[in-house]
Amino acid sequence: MEEKNKESVKFDCSRGCRISVSQETGSTVVTYHQGCCKLEDYNWRKGDVQGTASDLFEVRFKNTRKGIYRNDSVQNVRVGDMVMVEAANGMDLGIVTLEGPIVLRQMKSKGIDPEHTEFKKIYRKARQIDVDKWLEAISREQETMIKARRIATEMGLEMKIGDVEFQGDGSKAIFYYIADGRVDFRQLIKVFAEEFRIRIEMKQIGARQEAGLIGGLGVCGRELCCANYITSFQSISTASARCQDLSLNPQKLAGQCGKLKCCLNYEVATYMDAQSHIPKVTEPLEFEDGVAYLRKTDILAQKLYFSYDKTSDVNLYPLSVEDVREIIKMNRNGVKPKSLKLDNVQEAPEFVSAVGDDSISRFDTPKRKRSRSGHGKGRGKGKKQE
Repeated sequence: MEEKNKESVKFDCSRGCRISVSQETGSTVVTYHQGCCKLEDYNWRKGDVQGTASDLFEVRFKNTRKGIYRNDSVQNVRVGDMVMVEAANGMDLGIVTLEGPIVLRQMKSKGIDPEHTEFKKIYRKARQIDVDKWLEAISREQETMIKARRIATEMGLEMKIGDVEFQGDGSKAIFYYIADGRVDFRQLIKVFAEEFRIRIEMKQIGARQEAGLIGGLGVCGRELCCANYITSFQSISTASARCQDLSLNPQKLAGQCGKLKCCLNYEVATYMDAQSHIPKVTEPLEFEDGVAYLRKTDILAQKLYFSYDKTSDVNLYPLSVEDVREIIKMNRNGVKPKSLKLDNVQEAPEFVSAVGDDSISRFDTPKRKRSRSGHGKGRGKGKKQE
């Protein structure tokens, strides 16, 4: 019985729901599964009734599409309810994901004025016939996307169909596409309408938005930021990597969308602030025992590493920002310190693992030491015999 129950449960991570079949009635049951939601928001004001927007709710649909709707029904709507909402043509089916004062904060972050905005309506909670119709419609999405891609290729259009989303009543489909330039898809819409027998809406997205729609895991092991919480994408340049002293390797700097990683912008302000306190070393530092060249700068630690060898990083000596400023001032006045080696322990850049104090060498297979006890005993016996 347990194996049958497991087989009848499916998770639709693109819509954040759990689909199962009731053992008693045999009907399909769809429930809200919060862990699967893209762009999920945590309701940190849960239970707070002060300033509650009792008739405004956040409703999510497929992937990252969601909106604010006003409850126009007499029913008591709560988080996790499947509801029928107003659409441009017909009705759509979505899941309520936020309620209460947090909805006002969401509108503020998106620049929505509740006093001058006309919200679309929540008509009612979804009935079983609505859910069945919705499941039948979304089951056609994958097949429709494959056919749409083939048709666009045959027509020679320079575009890529990234995703297809059916409306809850099955009367309309949104085709998300990616294109570098402008595409004349008027003829394509006619072909789609004849092929799929539905109303067509074409919506252009960028490479970053496509990665958010598809989702996945980044090299950090966490969910992609574009699918997790980013709603507005800022321009990212290689200058963000340069100011953080990162290697300009396109394979390491690019994300799954093929563009520069969004996380390159996260610490730019911190690095820019720390870099402003580091003096510019335009010339090598002069000491009585030689000239020291700047080989490496640790921006966050506020340390500069110098070496007497201009071409090698083997013998590095760290200096603090204050010491470097003092030595530069002394050199300008014609004074040379005795030596960089005095009271300055030679130091190599440290490696800190992501797990803390654990050493990265723990993954290495320990080498077995050959026992030489037998050979020693043999030689000892030989000496005694002699």
